This record gives sequence, structure tokens and C-alpha cells, in this order.
Amino acid sequence: MYIVIIGAGQIGSNLIDLAVNDGNDVVVIESDEERANAVSQEHDCLVLNADATNNGTLKDAGVDRADAVITTTNIDAVNIMVMLLAQEHDVPNLVSVVHNPEHLPVFEKIGVTLIENPQRLIADYLYHSVRYPGVSDFIELDDETELVELTVTERAPMSGKVLQQANESGVLPEGCLVVALARDGKIRAPKGNTTIRTGDTVTVFTDDAALSDAVAAFTGDN
Repeated sequence: MYIVIIGAGQIGSNLIDLAVNDGNDVVVIESDEERANAVSQEHDCLVLNADATNNGTLKDAGVDRADAVITTTNIDAVNIMVMLLAQEHDVPNLVSVVHNPEHLPVFEKIGVTLIENPQRLIADYLYHSVRYPGVSDFIELDDETELVELTVTERAPMSGKVLQQANESGVLPEGCLVVALARDGKIRAPKGNTTIRTGDTVTVFTDDAALSDAVAAFTGDN
């Protein structure tokens, strides 16, 4: 993919790492000279030390052939302006961080894929890491439900249990649904007759009320 990334701050730098290391053609636009130089020295990609809200800068970045433009600056006004300009160039994928929830409707009207309040996402991740050490990853779907990834331990109540039987007996907490299971490097869709084993990594759909019980069921941690 040909990706134009706006901003090389904390969020942008991590994104640049991922995009470049995955073999994409990446162009970075960063207005801060020191940051721009740092990215240029560290990564094999084109870096423009310029103002991304200038249409000429986007043209220099090859926006007309970009598969995606991603804005990561900490100023929503800058992100909005870049998204508007990129839209004029018919970029198929527009992605932006949004810091102030009041600005969400503006981005939505443009048709931007939103990463809302990234600082809150980081805080949520850190809190889950401390509150539920057994959770290796999670996705908050809305205010009441989320997907959590758990590795089954030997002491876990679910270890050795058949899913349907565990559900009927209450070992699998109400409000939890196992939607994926990784075993021996393969990911599969679990069925009612699937036996959960120690070492399995399960992805569980759960509501907030059942989250603690889900963690305890698959890891043995209370």
C-alpha cells in the first residue's frame, strides 16, 4: 500500500514503524524539523518537513496515488483540514485520531475512519493490564461489551471442559461467548463439542458485568 502519514509524534512514530516494517510505501509529513529528521534517519521512507494543511504539500507526498491518508497530530483542526484536502483527491481510505468528542460529527460527515481519544484507549489498556493480568489483549466494542483474549492456565476452571457442558453447568459465566480459539498456531471457530485445553488462547465476547468471571474461568485469577 501507498500510505501518507501526517505527524511523527508518539502515535505517528509507532504507526510509521508498523507501516514501514510491513513493507508499505510510506510518506511522512511532519512540520517539526527535529522530528522529521529523526524519522528520516531511522526509516527508509520519504519524509517531508512541511505543513500538511497545504494542498501543495499533499501533492508532493503523492496523495493522488495514495491508498490511505492517516492523520495523527494532536490538533483536531489540523486533522480535519488534512482529511478534507485528502477527500478532494479521492483517497479511498481516510483515517484520523480525534481528541475532542465534540469534533466527531465533523469527521463523520467527511467519512473518516475514527480513532477516538487515543489517550483514553491507552489508559484503558493500561488499566486492564493491571486489573486483569490474564488479559493479553482486548477491544472495547461499546460502553458495556468487549472482546478479550485470554490464555487458559492449568488451574483455570475451563481447562479440560467441553464448551456446551461448561455453558450448561455454569462454569462458563453467563454473558460470555467464546468466538475464537488458537491452538498449535492455528485459529479455529470453537463449537459446542470443543474441549478447552491448557495453553489455548481464547477470544471471548463478554459484557462488563461478566468480565471478571470470564477472566477467572479461563485463567484462574480472581
